[in-house]
Amino acid sequence: MIVFRRRLIFWLIKAYLKKWGRSILMFFVFGLLVFFALRIITQVIPSAFPFIQRETIGMTGTFTINDLPSPILNMVSRGLTSVSLDGTVKPAIAASWKIGGNGREYTFFLRRGIYFPDGTHLTSKNVTYNFSDASITRPDDYTIKFKLKDAYSPFLVTVSRPIFKKGFVGLGEYSIKSIKLNGNFVTSIDLVSNGIEKRVAKYQFFPTEDAVKTAFVMGEVSRIIGIRDGTFKKTTLSSFKSVTTNRVLNDQQLITLFYNTQDRVLSEKKVREALVYAIPDVFPNGERNPSPFSPRSWADQGTNIHLQDIEHAKNLLATSNNATGSSNLKFVIKTLSQYKEIAKILVGSFKKIGIDTKVEVVETIPSNFQMFLGDINLAKDPDQYVLWHSGQNNNISGYKNLRIDKLLEDGRKTSDINERKKIYSDFEKYILDDPPASFLYLPYTYEISRI
Repeated sequence: MIVFRRRLIFWLIKAYLKKWGRSILMFFVFGLLVFFALRIITQVIPSAFPFIQRETIGMTGTFTINDLPSPILNMVSRGLTSVSLDGTVKPAIAASWKIGGNGREYTFFLRRGIYFPDGTHLTSKNVTYNFSDASITRPDDYTIKFKLKDAYSPFLVTVSRPIFKKGFVGLGEYSIKSIKLNGNFVTSIDLVSNGIEKRVAKYQFFPTEDAVKTAFVMGEVSRIIGIRDGTFKKTTLSSFKSVTTNRVLNDQQLITLFYNTQDRVLSEKKVREALVYAIPDVFPNGERNPSPFSPRSWADQGTNIHLQDIEHAKNLLATSNNATGSSNLKFVIKTLSQYKEIAKILVGSFKKIGIDTKVEVVETIPSNFQMFLGDINLAKDPDQYVLWHSGQNNNISGYKNLRIDKLLEDGRKTSDINERKKIYSDFEKYILDDPPASFLYLPYTYEISRI
């Protein structure tokens, strides 16, 4: 019986193979071919049709098309020059330049073989800076010449501003895909990379830090940058699942306590010096920076600066003309709302030297104040003419110092960087000796990302 069953199974298999064997062989070979074809396709297609990486970034601020944040503009295009982290100027679209006419003439020689993403060849006609105080000539397709009314050494930094041809077409790694507006203000901007590996970066702008943090928590954006702290509703964003936090030092902003040098008491140098010596050496929201320059700047020469010295501050007040009874001194610090807690720290420090200080929160720079706690945007060039020269409207401290005026005038007229270093070294020394302000700290900002 068992032998019969075995023979029956053998006959059935033999009959099955006789009828379907050729088909089975064909499908087996076809399967092998499909398998190897798929392996080849999975290796070739990603390089020919790359996976598009998408990211949505949230930022705070209100911007128009004409004043988009520089990090975004630098992704989309380049200028004649570029500026390194320490403020030194390097070639970019221009391969070289020469300065003549006693610092009033700048001639740039463009690199050849540069093209816009739409295939247009870059020539001097595409360099369309519009300066009201400079005339522009283009001797040929690769030369552009600017003639200024007055010598202005920061001009090399000025022309680092990215250039665009009509339609916001630039020369950077990314192109602008679309811009959404709410009236005149940009609500979002989409950038797409120009290389083979496609990347899309969507920037969304929010009016407040609370708004951008909420958008991050709700999943509307995958990354937020430039916020002052990483907290959200009494917790930290880093405590959320799959979230990382990166702290960044913003060396382009200097938190500063301005003194009204026209005030009856604060007009005396000794009183201002006493306040400087009372300033704490550490601030929780940033890195102490008692100099008017960023420590990265080529202009910062490491000049000896004042550290907190309460006893010396008291001695200065005791010998001053306007503060013979320091216990009677009372000041008001007007501050922007974001610096209210820092103002309270200063109140505690000034109390140690017998000065009574109150805090008043304001929305903008006040036209009248004794002390104002705000910030300075540190330009890539160390020129601070508009901040401290006695003839400038932006000199909110009412500061008048003829030596400082001369140094600031010379600093922006001198082309040689070594000579400028000497000028700004003296400027730093003298403005710290006769302080119109206390330079406090460079703030930390935070970048929050979802993994």
